[in-house]
Amino acid sequence: QVQLVESGGGLVQAGGSLRLSCAASGRTFSSYAMGWFRQAPGQEREFVATIVWSGGRTYYADSVKGRFTISRDNAKMTVYLQMNSLKPEDTAVYFCAAGRTGTTTYEYDYWGQGTQVTVSS
Repeated sequence: QVQLVESGGGLVQAGGSLRLSCAASGRTFSSYAMGWFRQAPGQEREFVATIVWSGGRTYYADSVKGRFTISRDNAKMTVYLQMNSLKPEDTAVYFCAAGRTGTTTYEYDYWGQGTQVTVSS
């Protein structure tokens, strides 16, 4: 079992930056790939980024590539999402998840409650 709690969301102007954190509890955190997804009102939850258990490989959605960076600290049982050059279309609730490396929600077994990110134009 893994419990996940996101933090770091908020309101930011376009072009600004935010850093999301996802703190995990549970003894098997380091064995899971970790992902970030987001969901805007009226839309399906979409993949943002994922990182393998070792941190050695990362994958990004095309819409955030070059602007967002996912990282993890297994000793602190935390995964991060550094978001730069934010755009209004990045506005969504952001969720972290633990599971297998992948880009679909079906590949993740555990989810946090989400944190709101709002980017004003």
